[in-house]
Amino acid sequence: MATAASNTALTSGGAVSPHDPEATAPDSTRSRRRHLRFLSSPKAAVGAGLLLFFTVLAIVGPYITPYDPSARSNDLLQAPSWHHWFGTTHLGQDIFSQVVDGTRSVMYVGFLAGLVASALAVLIGVTSGYLGGFASDALSALTNVFLVIPALLLIIIITSSLPTGGETVVGLVIGFTSWAWGARVLRAQTLSLRRRDFIEAARATGESTWRIITFELLPNLSAVIISGFIGTMIYAVMSEIILAFIGVPGLADWNWGTVLYWAQSQQALAQGAWWWFVPAGLAIAILGTSLSLVNFGIDEFVNPRLRNNGERGAKGADGRPVRMRVGFTPVVIPIPDEPDQSDRPGAGVVGSTSTSEDVAQ
Repeated sequence: MATAASNTALTSGGAVSPHDPEATAPDSTRSRRRHLRFLSSPKAAVGAGLLLFFTVLAIVGPYITPYDPSARSNDLLQAPSWHHWFGTTHLGQDIFSQVVDGTRSVMYVGFLAGLVASALAVLIGVTSGYLGGFASDALSALTNVFLVIPALLLIIIITSSLPTGGETVVGLVIGFTSWAWGARVLRAQTLSLRRRDFIEAARATGESTWRIITFELLPNLSAVIISGFIGTMIYAVMSEIILAFIGVPGLADWNWGTVLYWAQSQQALAQGAWWWFVPAGLAIAILGTSLSLVNFGIDEFVNPRLRNNGERGAKGADGRPVRMRVGFTPVVIPIPDEPDQSDRPGAGVVGSTSTSEDVAQ
């Protein structure tokens, strides 16, 4: 006997599609789900939450530290306790205050370098890919030049020459030397999009070049731009920490690399003072993990092949969820137009490239 779902499908056209909650949801609900679809990925949700935590800590960190990060005390090289959560240094300085206060410098350099590099990558990469001709060749040659510039060595030279520049100089130098790779990727994507039908239609209707780039190209390149921003931010954070760890002057008094620098110079590992370097190392690892998770979430959001939609929401004709097996590609088995075929077992359910009985169990 045909189920109610099968009868509905037969009267509407003779085929049953997988259950899609968004197909029958109201417009407001579909819009809300569309906006929250990125955070539906566990990777993206965890990464965005950790990134938000570090951002808030960078803003309020210097105001909530229990001690002055540079203040000395008589508690020399003390293990973690209620008075000093992360222990103290050889001078009695509170390591928790140093780690919290140093978050601002790390996040500031990362965001500044990411913004500068992303802006230059969009400006040069999209312009080079869309215009073509001599301008495209010139901008492509400029990109190739910046691809081979040793950024870290240049940062060391500039920060050593300008000891009062601080994190702003470091962030700007990293941003101005790390945009080339993103520009190459954006140029390739723009070359792929410039001859699409919607671009040709906009050009045929007399739209200006800047309007086509702003309202037609950039929305389709937003995922690539955000991914490039995340990658540049990771590189900038690691670069600043490396510079502080090797003792390059001109940086802030405290950041995570500075904490590791003093721990290494005072042989904290040899003294068994694990609390001196473990908190800063964990902070670096967690921040890098959060940025990577956000990047992975962006990849899954924009790439249909990385989405697991086939394992979620697929239901049979009776409304029960269909359990997919590894190695089977979910497909829709059409129902013939003959009414007597509607009672056939397995008709109208989501199956696979093998048999419906192997999948819908």
